[in-house]
Amino acid sequence: MTQKTEVWQRGPIPEIPPLLQPVAHALLQAREELNEYLNQFPDELLWVRPAGMASAGFHLQHLSGVLDRVFTYARAEGLSDEQFRHLNAEGHDSIGKLSTLMLVERFNLQVNQALKQLTETAESTLTAYRGVGRAGLPSTVIGLLFHAAEHTMRHLGQLMVTVAVVRNNGV
Repeated sequence: MTQKTEVWQRGPIPEIPPLLQPVAHALLQAREELNEYLNQFPDELLWVRPAGMASAGFHLQHLSGVLDRVFTYARAEGLSDEQFRHLNAEGHDSIGKLSTLMLVERFNLQVNQALKQLTETAESTLTAYRGVGRAGLPSTVIGLLFHAAEHTMRHLGQLMVTVAVVRNNGV
């Protein structure tokens, strides 16, 4: 990977409220690293599970899915049937035609949608209660947005290790 200044060191992202800058920085950093690291990753290795751990395909699906779901909760909305279908498909090439490029593009689109939502999020709403899931577990707008950013970075790290292991083992 090429060394360059990390996103958070490049200054504020235009139109993102100041308190949400760290969320935007993390999502943009994740997008840059994911796109670079998965460049030319072979489709036939997407579903390999080294040591029984999650596949690169799972992590790619999960990264997009979690952003979609958590940002939905931050808007005080419930999940749609389509979101539940995506959740149930995580870890599987249910249509038999998923490619690395398709999954990377889906993540890129999801980051774009998340950034748009951040621009529309008033700082005055950040401490507002938000129920999570069917049980309505307690959170706040800022809690959900922060979780989305940290969860994205956690899975990005796992994805990068999985990709390196699968590539280097020639599996």
